[in-house]
Amino acid sequence: MSAEGQLSESWQRYLGAALASAPMRGLSTFLRTEKAKGRVIHPPGPLIFNAFNRTPFEAVRVVILGQDPYHGSGQAHGLSFSVPDGVPPPPSLQNIFKEIERDLGLPRPVTGNLTPWAERGVLLLNAVLTVEAGKAGSHQGKGWEAFTDSAISALSAQRDGLVFMLWGAYAQAKGVRIDRNRHCILRAPHPSPLSAHRGFLGCGHFSAANRYLQGRGQPPMDWRL
Repeated sequence: MSAEGQLSESWQRYLGAALASAPMRGLSTFLRTEKAKGRVIHPPGPLIFNAFNRTPFEAVRVVILGQDPYHGSGQAHGLSFSVPDGVPPPPSLQNIFKEIERDLGLPRPVTGNLTPWAERGVLLLNAVLTVEAGKAGSHQGKGWEAFTDSAISALSAQRDGLVFMLWGAYAQAKGVRIDRNRHCILRAPHPSPLSAHRGFLGCGHFSAANRYLQGRGQPPMDWRL
């Protein structure tokens, strides 16, 4: 994994040290070894840093934190909760669209590709950026968490007035790295069908994010696709 060459310059300034760290060197060795064993890893190598490359550091307005990439064939493309055009939206994403429809009155999109959000300033970041095909959570604890912790810490310290949407216990555990005096933190259960009915559906996070942004003199986020 030639991570240095894959991460956009806007993030290099803040994450260069993390990329060169021992955990990331160990992660690089792990990924190369897995590939040598014939293991299929999602997303494809060029898309591992897609979230960073689609949303430059200074362009981030909202952060939606996921856990790890989809592990089904053709689903993961480096943006949390998102799938490429032509791939049916997975259940969690369907629930996100249900909540946007309820909260904002927007029709449910025909695509599950969230790239337009990323290009408008929504950092769609997974805590773990790779996964073995068919094995959810298989790359947790291999080094990605320290790297994405560094990204969250950099945003918290170097930016002001961001909205962090933390859905589920795994994402909320990252909240300790966010300065709540400088940013808006929105918490809800995960949108998975197992938990969405416990408070994700009805959370109102999308309108809440827009109220916060507008209260700081910024335009609201356009949540259409």
